[in-house]
Amino acid sequence: MHEPGNETPSKAEWRTRILRTRAELPPEAHAREAAALATAASSIHAETVCAYLPFGTEPGQISLVNALATTGARVLLPVIPDTPGPLDWAEYTGPDALAPGRLRGVLEPSGPRLGVAAVAAAQVLLIPALAVDRHGTRLGRGAGYYDRTLTAATGTARVAVVRADELVDRLPAEPHDVPMTAVLTPSGLIQLPAAAAAS
Repeated sequence: MHEPGNETPSKAEWRTRILRTRAELPPEAHAREAAALATAASSIHAETVCAYLPFGTEPGQISLVNALATTGARVLLPVIPDTPGPLDWAEYTGPDALAPGRLRGVLEPSGPRLGVAAVAAAQVLLIPALAVDRHGTRLGRGAGYYDRTLTAATGTARVAVVRADELVDRLPAEPHDVPMTAVLTPSGLIQLPAAAAAS
Protein backbone atom coordinates (compact mmCIF):
# COMPACT_ATOMS: atom_id res chain seq x y z
CA MET A 1 0.00 0.00 0.00
CA HIS A 2 1.28 3.42 -0.89
CA GLU A 3 1.70 5.32 2.32
CA PRO A 4 0.54 8.95 2.19
CA GLY A 5 3.09 11.72 2.11
CA ASN A 6 2.70 14.94 4.07
CA GLU A 7 -1.10 15.14 4.15
CA THR A 8 -1.38 13.32 7.54
CA PRO A 9 -4.53 11.33 6.80
CA SER A 10 -7.09 10.75 9.53
CA LYS A 11 -8.03 7.33 10.90
CA ALA A 12 -11.20 7.46 8.82
CA GLU A 13 -9.20 8.09 5.65
CA TRP A 14 -6.84 5.21 6.47
CA ARG A 15 -9.82 2.91 7.08
CA THR A 16 -11.46 3.84 3.79
CA ARG A 17 -8.25 3.27 1.84
CA ILE A 18 -7.39 -0.07 3.44
CA LEU A 19 -10.91 -1.50 3.25
CA ARG A 20 -11.06 -0.55 -0.44
CA THR A 21 -7.71 -2.23 -1.13
CA ARG A 22 -8.78 -5.38 0.72
CA ALA A 23 -12.07 -5.52 -1.19
CA GLU A 24 -10.17 -5.34 -4.48
CA LEU A 25 -7.89 -8.29 -3.62
CA PRO A 26 -8.70 -11.26 -5.89
CA PRO A 27 -9.99 -14.36 -4.05
CA GLU A 28 -7.00 -16.45 -5.14
CA ALA A 29 -4.59 -13.88 -3.71
CA HIS A 30 -6.55 -13.82 -0.45
CA ALA A 31 -6.34 -17.62 -0.27
CA ARG A 32 -2.57 -17.56 -0.88
CA GLU A 33 -2.07 -14.97 1.84
CA ALA A 34 -4.29 -16.96 4.22
CA ALA A 35 -2.19 -20.08 3.70
CA ALA A 36 0.99 -18.10 4.31
CA LEU A 37 -0.49 -16.55 7.46
CA ALA A 38 -1.35 -20.02 8.80
CA THR A 39 2.23 -21.15 8.17
CA ALA A 40 3.55 -18.05 9.92
CA ALA A 41 1.18 -18.60 12.87
CA SER A 42 2.55 -22.10 13.38
CA SER A 43 5.79 -20.48 14.59
CA ILE A 44 3.94 -19.06 17.62
CA HIS A 45 4.36 -21.27 20.66
CA ALA A 46 2.43 -20.59 23.84
CA GLU A 47 0.37 -22.49 26.36
CA THR A 48 -2.68 -20.27 25.74
CA VAL A 49 -3.33 -18.05 22.74
CA CYS A 50 -6.25 -15.67 22.37
CA ALA A 51 -6.96 -15.48 18.65
CA TYR A 52 -9.96 -14.72 16.42
CA LEU A 53 -11.64 -16.07 13.29
CA PRO A 54 -10.97 -13.81 10.29
CA PHE A 55 -14.07 -12.95 8.28
CA GLY A 56 -14.91 -11.01 5.15
CA THR A 57 -11.86 -9.35 3.64
CA GLU A 58 -9.73 -9.70 6.80
CA PRO A 59 -6.40 -11.43 6.20
CA GLY A 60 -6.53 -15.14 6.98
CA GLN A 61 -9.09 -17.90 7.23
CA ILE A 62 -9.97 -20.58 9.79
CA SER A 63 -6.64 -22.22 8.87
CA LEU A 64 -4.98 -19.50 11.01
CA VAL A 65 -6.74 -20.76 14.14
CA ASN A 66 -6.22 -24.40 13.22
CA ALA A 67 -2.49 -23.77 12.81
CA LEU A 68 -2.33 -22.36 16.34
CA ALA A 69 -4.22 -25.35 17.72
CA THR A 70 -1.84 -27.73 15.93
CA THR A 71 1.05 -26.33 17.98
CA GLY A 72 -0.62 -27.71 21.11
CA ALA A 73 -1.78 -24.34 22.37
CA ARG A 74 -5.12 -23.85 24.06
CA VAL A 75 -6.84 -21.42 21.69
CA LEU A 76 -9.46 -19.01 22.97
CA LEU A 77 -11.72 -17.07 20.60
CA PRO A 78 -13.69 -13.90 21.33
CA VAL A 79 -17.38 -13.76 22.08
CA ILE A 80 -18.78 -10.33 21.29
CA PRO A 81 -20.88 -8.92 24.14
CA ASP A 82 -24.42 -7.63 23.66
CA THR A 83 -23.33 -4.12 24.65
CA PRO A 84 -19.98 -2.46 23.85
CA GLY A 85 -17.34 -3.57 26.31
CA PRO A 86 -14.41 -5.97 26.73
CA LEU A 87 -14.63 -9.23 24.80
CA ASP A 88 -15.71 -12.46 26.47
CA TRP A 89 -13.82 -15.65 25.53
CA ALA A 90 -14.50 -19.34 24.88
CA GLU A 91 -12.23 -22.23 23.95
CA TYR A 92 -11.89 -23.28 20.31
CA THR A 93 -12.49 -27.02 20.05
CA GLY A 94 -12.86 -27.29 16.28
CA PRO A 95 -14.96 -25.93 13.42
CA ASP A 96 -17.98 -28.11 14.31
CA ALA A 97 -18.34 -26.26 17.62
CA LEU A 98 -18.67 -22.82 16.01
CA ALA A 99 -21.95 -20.93 15.77
CA PRO A 100 -23.01 -17.55 14.37
CA GLY A 101 -22.30 -14.69 16.75
CA ARG A 102 -24.23 -11.49 17.26
CA LEU A 103 -22.38 -9.72 14.41
CA ARG A 104 -23.24 -10.89 10.92
CA GLY A 105 -20.60 -13.14 9.40
CA VAL A 106 -18.74 -13.70 12.67
CA LEU A 107 -18.51 -17.24 14.07
CA GLU A 108 -17.95 -17.86 17.78
CA PRO A 109 -17.28 -20.96 19.91
CA SER A 110 -20.48 -22.44 21.30
CA GLY A 111 -18.84 -23.77 24.49
CA PRO A 112 -18.74 -22.30 28.00
CA ARG A 113 -17.98 -18.60 28.36
CA LEU A 114 -14.75 -17.95 30.27
CA GLY A 115 -15.28 -14.28 31.05
CA VAL A 116 -13.45 -11.12 30.07
CA ALA A 117 -10.55 -11.88 32.44
CA ALA A 118 -9.54 -14.98 30.43
CA VAL A 119 -7.38 -12.81 28.16
CA ALA A 120 -5.00 -12.12 31.07
CA ALA A 121 -4.06 -15.81 31.25
CA ALA A 122 -2.89 -15.91 27.62
CA GLN A 123 0.76 -15.51 26.68
CA VAL A 124 -0.13 -14.30 23.17
CA LEU A 125 -3.08 -12.27 21.90
CA LEU A 126 -3.71 -12.12 18.14
CA ILE A 127 -5.62 -8.98 17.24
CA PRO A 128 -7.34 -8.04 13.98
CA ALA A 129 -6.14 -4.75 12.54
CA LEU A 130 -6.49 -2.66 9.42
CA ALA A 131 -2.92 -1.43 9.78
CA VAL A 132 -0.09 -1.15 12.30
CA ASP A 133 2.80 1.25 12.33
CA ARG A 134 6.37 0.52 13.29
CA HIS A 135 5.83 2.16 16.68
CA GLY A 136 3.09 -0.36 17.53
CA THR A 137 0.05 1.86 16.91
CA ARG A 138 -2.86 -0.27 15.70
CA LEU A 139 -5.70 0.91 13.50
CA GLY A 140 -8.89 -1.05 14.16
CA ARG A 141 -12.37 -0.72 12.72
CA GLY A 142 -13.39 1.75 15.41
CA ALA A 143 -15.87 -0.34 17.44
CA GLY A 144 -13.58 -0.31 20.47
CA TYR A 145 -13.98 -3.94 21.60
CA TYR A 146 -10.24 -4.61 21.48
CA ASP A 147 -9.33 -1.23 22.96
CA ARG A 148 -11.42 -2.17 26.01
CA THR A 149 -9.97 -5.69 26.09
CA LEU A 150 -6.31 -4.68 25.84
CA THR A 151 -6.32 -2.94 29.20
CA ALA A 152 -6.48 -6.42 30.81
CA ALA A 153 -3.70 -7.81 28.60
CA THR A 154 -0.79 -5.47 29.23
CA GLY A 155 1.53 -8.34 30.18
CA THR A 156 0.57 -10.37 27.10
CA ALA A 157 2.35 -10.37 23.75
CA ARG A 158 0.02 -8.30 21.57
CA VAL A 159 0.29 -9.38 17.93
CA ALA A 160 -1.66 -7.53 15.23
CA VAL A 161 -2.53 -9.51 12.10
CA VAL A 162 -2.27 -7.59 8.83
CA ARG A 163 -1.31 -7.95 5.20
CA ALA A 164 2.35 -7.19 4.48
CA ASP A 165 1.67 -3.73 3.03
CA GLU A 166 -0.49 -2.77 6.02
CA LEU A 167 2.61 -2.43 8.21
CA VAL A 168 3.31 1.28 7.71
CA ASP A 169 5.65 3.92 9.06
CA ARG A 170 3.19 6.09 11.00
CA LEU A 171 -0.51 6.07 11.95
CA PRO A 172 -2.50 8.60 13.97
CA ALA A 173 -2.12 7.71 17.66
CA GLU A 174 -4.17 8.57 20.72
CA PRO A 175 -3.11 8.52 24.39
CA HIS A 176 -5.32 5.51 25.22
CA ASP A 177 -3.82 3.32 22.45
CA VAL A 178 -2.13 0.18 23.79
CA PRO A 179 0.91 -0.54 21.57
CA MET A 180 1.30 -3.80 19.70
CA THR A 181 4.46 -5.76 20.49
CA ALA A 182 4.57 -7.65 17.18
CA VAL A 183 2.90 -8.00 13.80
CA LEU A 184 1.94 -11.23 12.03
CA THR A 185 1.94 -10.96 8.24
CA PRO A 186 1.97 -13.59 5.50
CA SER A 187 5.75 -13.05 5.44
CA GLY A 188 6.14 -14.01 9.11
CA LEU A 189 6.19 -12.67 12.64
CA ILE A 190 7.81 -9.25 13.04
CA GLN A 191 8.76 -7.98 16.50
CA LEU A 192 8.30 -4.30 17.22
CA PRO A 193 11.17 -3.48 19.60
CA ALA A 194 10.11 0.09 20.29
CA ALA A 195 6.59 -1.00 21.22
CA ALA A 196 7.84 -3.87 23.34
CA ALA A 197 10.18 -1.56 25.24
CA ALA A 198 7.35 0.85 25.96
CA SER A 199 4.94 -1.79 27.26
